[in-house]
Amino acid sequence: MTKLIVICGATATGKSGLALALAMRLGSVILSADSRQVYREFNLGTAKPTAAEQKLVPHYLIDVCNPMDTMTMAEYQEQAQALIASLSTVEVPSPPLLLVGGTGLYIRSVTQGMKIPRVAPQEKLRSQLESLGQTQLYAMLKQVDLIAAKKIHPHDTVRTLRALEVYYVTGCPISEQQGENPPNYPILQIGLDCDSADLTHRIAQRTQKMIADGLIAEVESLCQKYGSDLSLLNTLGYQEIKQYLTGDISLHEAKELIVLHTRQFAKRQRTWFKAYPQIEWFDAQHPDLLDQVWQRVQEFLR
Repeated sequence: MTKLIVICGATATGKSGLALALAMRLGSVILSADSRQVYREFNLGTAKPTAAEQKLVPHYLIDVCNPMDTMTMAEYQEQAQALIASLSTVEVPSPPLLLVGGTGLYIRSVTQGMKIPRVAPQEKLRSQLESLGQTQLYAMLKQVDLIAAKKIHPHDTVRTLRALEVYYVTGCPISEQQGENPPNYPILQIGLDCDSADLTHRIAQRTQKMIADGLIAEVESLCQKYGSDLSLLNTLGYQEIKQYLTGDISLHEAKELIVLHTRQFAKRQRTWFKAYPQIEWFDAQHPDLLDQVWQRVQEFLR
């Protein structure tokens, strides 16, 4: 039977390194659960596993989408589920698969079998709706899907827009198209965390390394190839370097902003993951982290 090990947690907690070490011990493969690593050419700013790391262990769901396109959560779920089915072997015992990343919804779409409306983003419709303002949008949502409205904060524009988008495209409330159908295979969910001071230090170190490895050149090349208005270039790490390249801020300010914005992002990730009791937490700073996790994995596999 398929067995799945999830390695999750906030950015910069060392998920990729731990997963690589575990995969090499287990003879496993890694499935990425990162909403930006799916895009080709966005490498350094997304902390994508290097070519050398990908040679050590096969990685999937990385570089599967053109930067000009959009990978929806439904598409990610479909690809992930298909891969899990195809990579499962009849060997006894068969090595578990590793699902690794910090995109909570990606992970939940697999581990909980979320039912996701197959509705691609409708840019024209969204633009028309956005022009109405959030107050009116939320009032509209209460009229067409009160159940969804009760679950969505009145100020949450993103989820309000999505709910209205699904309703107007399909004619059916999003609340009637949602739910869960969990997979029938065993899942072990491991979370990595550390205190705020350690995490800030890790983020600062990683930011410095990204820049030393060539993040500025990567952003410059992407801007030239796709245009600076590309939505992915307005995401964490890329937006700040883009501001530096246009002369709006200094490189020092860009670094400080990347660290600040990454810390804010990590805080939201920690809040998300802490809400799930299925996750077993480990201290990312513990000197015996790999041995601790290895022991738990062995218990899970037995």
